[in-house]
Amino acid sequence: MEKTPLFPGSSRAAAWHALSADDVVERLTVPDGGLSGDEVSRRREIFGENALPQKRPPTVVEVFLRQFMSPLIYVLLAAGIISVLFSDLTDAVFIFIVILINAVIGAFQEVKAERSATALQQMLTSSARVWRDGHPAAVPAEDLVPGDRVALESGDRIPADIRILTARTLTVDESLLTGESHAVGKNPDPVDASLPPGDRLNMLYAGSTVMSGRSTGIVVATGRQTEIGQIAETVMASGTGKPPLVIRMEDFSRKISIAVLAATGLLAIIVLGQGMPPIEVFFLAIALAVSAIPEGLPVALTVALSIATSRMAGRHVVVRFLAAVESLGSCTLIASDKTGTLTVNQQTARVVALPSGEEFSVTGAGYAGEGKVFDGNGALVSGSALRRLEHLARAATISNEAALERTDEGAWKHRGDAIDVAFLALTYKLGLDPAGIRESVTSVADIPFESEQRYAAVWYREDGSVRVAVKGAVETVLPFCRTMAGEQEWNMLLDRDRILRDLEDLSSRGYRVLAVARGEAEGDFSPEEPGMPPLELLGLVGFIDPIRPDVPDAVRRCRRAGVDVVMVTGDHPATALAIARELEIAESPAEVVTGADLDEIDPPTLPEFIDRVERGRVFARVTPLQKLRIVEAYRESGAFVAVTGDGVNDAPALRSANIGVAMGSGTDVAKDTASLIVTDDDFASIVAGIEEGRHAYDNVRKVVYLLVSTGFAEVLLFMLALILGLPLPLVAVQLLWLNLVTNGIQGVALAFEGGEPGVMNRPPRRPEEGVFDRLMIQETLLSGTVIAVIAIGAWYWLLGNGWGEFAARNLVVLLMVLLENFHVFNCRSEHRSAFRVPVSRNYFLIAGVIAAQGVHIAALYVPFLQEVLHLQPVSLVEWLSLLALASLVVVVMEVFKAVGGYRAHRHQTGFG
Repeated sequence: MEKTPLFPGSSRAAAWHALSADDVVERLTVPDGGLSGDEVSRRREIFGENALPQKRPPTVVEVFLRQFMSPLIYVLLAAGIISVLFSDLTDAVFIFIVILINAVIGAFQEVKAERSATALQQMLTSSARVWRDGHPAAVPAEDLVPGDRVALESGDRIPADIRILTARTLTVDESLLTGESHAVGKNPDPVDASLPPGDRLNMLYAGSTVMSGRSTGIVVATGRQTEIGQIAETVMASGTGKPPLVIRMEDFSRKISIAVLAATGLLAIIVLGQGMPPIEVFFLAIALAVSAIPEGLPVALTVALSIATSRMAGRHVVVRFLAAVESLGSCTLIASDKTGTLTVNQQTARVVALPSGEEFSVTGAGYAGEGKVFDGNGALVSGSALRRLEHLARAATISNEAALERTDEGAWKHRGDAIDVAFLALTYKLGLDPAGIRESVTSVADIPFESEQRYAAVWYREDGSVRVAVKGAVETVLPFCRTMAGEQEWNMLLDRDRILRDLEDLSSRGYRVLAVARGEAEGDFSPEEPGMPPLELLGLVGFIDPIRPDVPDAVRRCRRAGVDVVMVTGDHPATALAIARELEIAESPAEVVTGADLDEIDPPTLPEFIDRVERGRVFARVTPLQKLRIVEAYRESGAFVAVTGDGVNDAPALRSANIGVAMGSGTDVAKDTASLIVTDDDFASIVAGIEEGRHAYDNVRKVVYLLVSTGFAEVLLFMLALILGLPLPLVAVQLLWLNLVTNGIQGVALAFEGGEPGVMNRPPRRPEEGVFDRLMIQETLLSGTVIAVIAIGAWYWLLGNGWGEFAARNLVVLLMVLLENFHVFNCRSEHRSAFRVPVSRNYFLIAGVIAAQGVHIAALYVPFLQEVLHLQPVSLVEWLSLLALASLVVVVMEVFKAVGGYRAHRHQTGFG
């Protein structure tokens, strides 16, 4: 009868890595033939399904209701309710229609984005090989329980946290958990209980990948109890940073509400002083407050962000939340993961140092045989050097268990250990065929690579002799070597000091260095006990996870755009600094901060911690918690932080950042946490996202400028009429018609505006900067005043020349429509002349202006709208006269831009 295992929850609490394999089997009560079906069911009841904790995806209804969670929407809802209470149903209907349209558009975009993100998700393997009831079986990974015996081999995704029982040449890619760019050798030996997960060589963690070898092990933790499960729960419980647009729009909504209340209060006092009955003053104040609020703004903003979402999708960036669209454009700093984000996450031979002192560079990146080898002068390698490199590649290919070949479609496929694959890629780049090399010899004995011995060797028959090919750590292979390949002759006496200097030099440059050697068996050869003969050193090969081709230019573009880039990785400091130097992110070791350095400063809220973080450019050997603290320190210092990453270890920082950017090939935890997902894993796409985010915010500002300036014009028009003792030039429903129909159509069309040139050559907006800056305030006040003065002037002239209020008001409404038709062209750029902005940048705007004017002209002739809006047809002469008058708003704003541009030029050139 089986013993009762350690339940509940204590399977993870035990330090399994510190126990022997036999102790693990005993404590989890695992029979030799595996668990029985009944016991599996019992344990699943206790531990649950082997699945990561996930938030329930929001329903369509929840996403729809979320669109109403906005301060500006609250103001509109209040205005609509007030209109209903005072029986102003026409106003109320208009307002509620706007709110509904906004919610439908926003919900549609977010549901579509969420489905795109969900389609990218893929984490645990779909099945696992286990022993159950005394027989091997393949079961869904979700069905694993603590105590299951699992078999793994090269290429398998590890389905749970597993304590290794047996291992043969086992290496594992744990980059998603630790950030390490190279595979880690594993073995079943117990280790110290205090070691962190990355150093527990007898443990396999869920989500990691077996790169080479075979293993059996016991599942010790599943689902929420795994290392990545614990991180996932931490992420779900932690808070998120607000996107910049949300912060700015909340501030804007608060200020516009206060301004509207102040303006309506002032007007109420004025008309009360003129003797208007209090009840009429109250209705007037309500009508003006409702009309002064830019009702079309939520719809126009939603459309602007939706358009940016589509444009980003075309540039490989999936936006999960509309408010996050412009966040990348607001960021002042990108804290980027290294492995898989800045680099390709594929080991590559980049440099070969021959014993003669010659060094050769290798082009091409990743697991592909495309590239060349060049000498120190930049010439393609040839002659004696080429022959010596070919001998090195041949030995590395023979002592190799990986495979790399080109498919019929032209793609490259591989299997096996990353370093072995990289050696085969080097062989291809030297013009050799690995398969042909292997077929030309007959293997007779081998010593597979083990993490303890740190080398691999293969004995083979060739030309009647038994020879050996060896590759491995320099410190391990070098003692076997007596001679080395020289520039003019073979089997020169080994210059150990020179080789060690080469090793130190390559290591200091961030390379992982391996040695390749060969030899010939001496005396009678025994495959059972081959024995290592004296070897000839063929050379050292430096490997590194290379930078993605587009990343250097992308980092330079960030720098021009005023966006700082720092690297945060779990990798070795020397490797991280080498990559940072190549990207010009950092230059000296003084700019590298390690996790150990940060541990010396506790707590992380101390000014010393924040100062240390601000002075760092590369953060290496950091834990997930330290990465989170680094992000929090940058935010505390006033930066708007974007965090990129693909692994589980990145998730807490992704969630805490102002904007989290996950890689499409990354883990579910990272993608679930992030606001944006880069589908092609290219850092350059992040920079494209910054550009699109800035375009999106520019368009938001243009829409705000249009709607607020015209709203200000309407309020000022009312104030001028009251000051001059004139009747009100517009009734409430006409104000709403202007706001919702004319400006509504044009605001949506303006949201389609293409990006202005030079957006990536200006610094990011200051974090404390609101939607309105000095220039926008000036242009809003000026344009609003011009519109109001033109309108009040026409109203005054019409009434003074015998026009009745109904007829005069009809013309003033048309004049306001025409003024807004012209003014929208002023809003296409805050700096450039309307005549210098190409029409081709936004054909929708032309269509929108025609539509807005056409809808109003149609309203002049439709009986129902005539009655509701108090309108009547106008003559062509009247229309043309008003058209000419309305064009003055463009003239005035062109003069303002010209003077402003002249002043800006004088300031920049030092003459102002």
